[in-house]
Amino acid sequence: MIAGARERKMAKENSGSPKHHQLETKRKRLTWILGVSGLCILFYVLGAWQTSAPINTTEAYTRVSCNDNASPASDSKPSTLSSSSSAALDFDSHHQIQINNTDSVQRFPPCDMSFSEYTPCQDPNRGRKFDRKMLKYRERHCPQKEELLHCLIPAPPKYKTPFKWPQSRDYAWYDNIPHKELSIEKAIQNWIQVEGDRFKFPGGGTMFPHGADKYIDDISQLIPLTSGNIRTAIDTGCGVASWGAYLLKRDIVSMSFAPRDTHEAQVQFALERGVPAMIGIMASQRLPYPSRAFDMAHCSRCLIPWYQYDGLYLMEVDRVLRPGGYWVLSGPPIRWRRYWKGWERTQEDLKQEQNAIEDIAKRLCWKKVIERNDLAIWQKPINHIECIKSRRIYKTPHICSADNPDASWYRNMEACITPLPEVSSPDEVAGGALEKWPQRAFAFPPRITSGSIPGITAEKFREDNELWAVRIKNYKRIIGDPLPGGRYRNVMDMNANLGGFAAAMLKFPVWVMNVVPANSNQDTLGLIYERGLIGTYHDWCEAFSTYPRTYDLIHASGLFSIYQDRCDIADILMEMDRILRPEGTIIFRDTVEVLVKIKSITDGMRWKSQIMDHESGPFNPEKIIFAVKTYWTGEATQNQH
Repeated sequence: MIAGARERKMAKENSGSPKHHQLETKRKRLTWILGVSGLCILFYVLGAWQTSAPINTTEAYTRVSCNDNASPASDSKPSTLSSSSSAALDFDSHHQIQINNTDSVQRFPPCDMSFSEYTPCQDPNRGRKFDRKMLKYRERHCPQKEELLHCLIPAPPKYKTPFKWPQSRDYAWYDNIPHKELSIEKAIQNWIQVEGDRFKFPGGGTMFPHGADKYIDDISQLIPLTSGNIRTAIDTGCGVASWGAYLLKRDIVSMSFAPRDTHEAQVQFALERGVPAMIGIMASQRLPYPSRAFDMAHCSRCLIPWYQYDGLYLMEVDRVLRPGGYWVLSGPPIRWRRYWKGWERTQEDLKQEQNAIEDIAKRLCWKKVIERNDLAIWQKPINHIECIKSRRIYKTPHICSADNPDASWYRNMEACITPLPEVSSPDEVAGGALEKWPQRAFAFPPRITSGSIPGITAEKFREDNELWAVRIKNYKRIIGDPLPGGRYRNVMDMNANLGGFAAAMLKFPVWVMNVVPANSNQDTLGLIYERGLIGTYHDWCEAFSTYPRTYDLIHASGLFSIYQDRCDIADILMEMDRILRPEGTIIFRDTVEVLVKIKSITDGMRWKSQIMDHESGPFNPEKIIFAVKTYWTGEATQNQH
């Protein structure tokens, strides 16, 4: 009994001890949770602070030659650039995505130097296989899948970073485009001159011997160039794009194009200058732009046979010209009585050509504004009310059928008048009047207010502008000085949507090529032009119509989600590498899965890149890659094509 009493007493004393241990355990667990939480918050704040500093992209590149183990020649380093061979991109990410091990990354070798200026879809060797009628052989003819290159296009051995804008308008490094042909062939016309190790662009042209500036002043005396009514222009057969270069200071942006032909690298020179340009030609297919896009079209001795094929080429100009837009012509046959001997043509021949152009313009219902000295200017009507009535008087081409007037990707031209949207009175502008520039950039485009693009409303347009204002602010913070400082000039948006990216970039000294995928569910390129911006249609399963190394910054938002099931994304990435300048930047926005796939490929392409969080924070499923193409060149011992 005594022993039982002791046991009961001990059990009673021990019955209170679990409460004490439980309290102690709870206190330790709470302390541990608070400690871990505090560390998480501290690391998050430190990470956010680390990514808030601007990235000095000029110090984020590794310079290598085609031989990975070789050191670049000392004279290949741009004089305006400070770089570090050991620096790495400092893009921080908070979501800790596991990237493929670099040991398994596919390495893409450099192409031979003969491909240094390779333009896949305008390759002269491939073009010779096609019909010469209507210059079809100079149109786009892209390589088949089995013909695609799986190597990286090399820069010339002594490639230098181009001059900053606006100095680049007048100068370019000879080593970047080593072609003297134009400086010899066009010496009298002052297109381009060689001065030591650089080219100089004095602003001359075949029809403006006193310079493009004076020539544009002459045009400005005839039509209003500085009132804000004219913002977008197209220059057919642009040469080195001096007309477009000098329009820029008048807040007019020109889409200049010329074929890849015997005038070596004229579009390449234009882009090296920082002037918008594309490889293109008026042949048998429509130009890759929407209807009612340009406020002004220009031809200065562009050698386009306007009077042939029943006026087909003037009808294409009419399609892309806005209601009330102007067509400016200088050169043959204008003022033929003075120049016929120098043009090595007969007076009768030139007279017949001018009469034919006058007749076509009249049948298009254009009004001749003036012909003075070397210039002739016509104006397209603001609607087709009177034009339809005049068909009883003049032998007018028929109005095109219900065909989509904006459809122009691999679409043949037609000898008919592109219909304008219907209006209720002769004073109404077909399709809607536009605001003057610069208000036009953020005013609601008529294509939105009319409801002609399903699913895009004025509210969505406003929200898109606000969204891109925030995003561009973030880009500026990360990229730093190259954007406002003029180092980055040529910019491309590969999936432009409403043009919000380009509109938000207007504060910087850049221009943006807005690309709307030809297979896009919503055709927004027309409204982009209504905003006073420029762009083109394109299918990214093919190469773009430009030379290598012609863009400083490429932006791709949601692009690979569109194309990953249509073609090999590695081919698209290599095309981006082809057109990006050494030490240029690419920004990708997409889902994590797509970006991981992109990075696994670009790690083998001599790019430095890192995935970053969305502007709104780490919980947004969309992420961003900032990538920089490292500086490397072809071997100096190889022969350049």
